Amino acid sequence: MKHGGVVVPLVTPATASGELDLPAFDCLVESQIAAGVQGLLILGTTGEGPCVPRALRRPLVERAVATARKRIRIYANVADNALTDAVASMDDYFQAGADAVAVLSPFYYPAQPGELTAWFRALLDAAGGPVVIYNIPATTHLSIPLEVIGALADHPRLVGLKDSENDPKRHEELLRRFGGRSDFSIFIGVGALMAQGLKSGADGIVPSVGNLIPKDCQEQVEAARRQDWAAVDASAVRQAEVAAVYQKGRTLAQSLAALKGLLHHRGLCSPHVFPPLLPMSWAELDTLDGELAKLKLP
Repeated sequence: MKHGGVVVPLVTPATASGELDLPAFDCLVESQIAAGVQGLLILGTTGEGPCVPRALRRPLVERAVATARKRIRIYANVADNALTDAVASMDDYFQAGADAVAVLSPFYYPAQPGELTAWFRALLDAAGGPVVIYNIPATTHLSIPLEVIGALADHPRLVGLKDSENDPKRHEELLRRFGGRSDFSIFIGVGALMAQGLKSGADGIVPSVGNLIPKDCQEQVEAARRQDWAAVDASAVRQAEVAAVYQKGRTLAQSLAALKGLLHHRGLCSPHVFPPLLPMSWAELDTLDGELAKLKLP
């Protein structure tokens, strides 16, 4: 089946000592399944993937697979600068039962298009299952050119692109060139661009706000499928209001700590984060919780 729908980039619950909080993780997975989303991205940006100790990564993917029990797709994110490490991570995640992996560009040296094409082709050739390329310049400091995607789009292991670049013109061109294919899915990863992406033919969204309101995100995609664009826009307004509570005026790292704090207030996980991220103070979290309460979430 073609990949698409809502894939929530799940937070990674942690204990005060820096271990995985697996009972909390199970609760998060079950809450997402109950909301009807199509998939979960494990160890993504919202999941603090590169900050999660390597020894904990495969066990987390294994737990996601075991808890999901094939009810939704499990995507696992690969974030490595050494090719052999990236291949080893892919192998680990597929052996753990992941349905697909998302792969980042290397993010230390500023790679040129030819270097990126060679990097992704090597990963695709070595992959033991479906691969989604993940473009997120906010963390890699590198935009994957569409010419690179074009050079790789027909590879049998490549099933799509998750694009988290805040550039509406790029998304327009991306969907024009690669949208509508039966063998290639386009996921929009920028909240402010998801509604327009769905209107233009994107196959799915990857919303961090889905950790808090997965059902709203799912309803947006369902509205897009029936071409109810007023409902799509209304959902976008709702998502933006909720996301602003933990994102507005904060860096990406600070927003992730705030998101975990809000999930803590909702009884879903602790507010602990992985270094170098720092947790928010209790006073800050109380203020956030008050702001979220004004939105009257279910």
